[in-house]
Amino acid sequence: MKNIYVGNLSFGATEDSVRALFETHGTVGRVNICTDRDTGQPRGFGFVEMANDGEGEKAIAALNGTDLDGRTLNVNEARPKTERSGGGGGGGYGRKRW
Repeated sequence: MKNIYVGNLSFGATEDSVRALFETHGTVGRVNICTDRDTGQPRGFGFVEMANDGEGEKAIAALNGTDLDGRTLNVNEARPKTERSGGGGGGGYGRKRW
């Protein structure tokens, strides 16, 4: 299984349009276009899972730098999600004030 990052998507891109683009290079498992948690608006990137690593590599090579809806796509292998530290200026939410 190859997990592929797709960046610089137009805000009008749909999971169906991204799936159709990748299906020309092999079997697509899942497509996820990331959205803003508060507004629900697309964030301009997403992920595609391809069942076969070889097909995924071919799709990356073929589609990186191509145009979709007037935007030049940035397509590469997705990096594993890194742990984010829980600290950092949350403004004191959740803290008891004495």
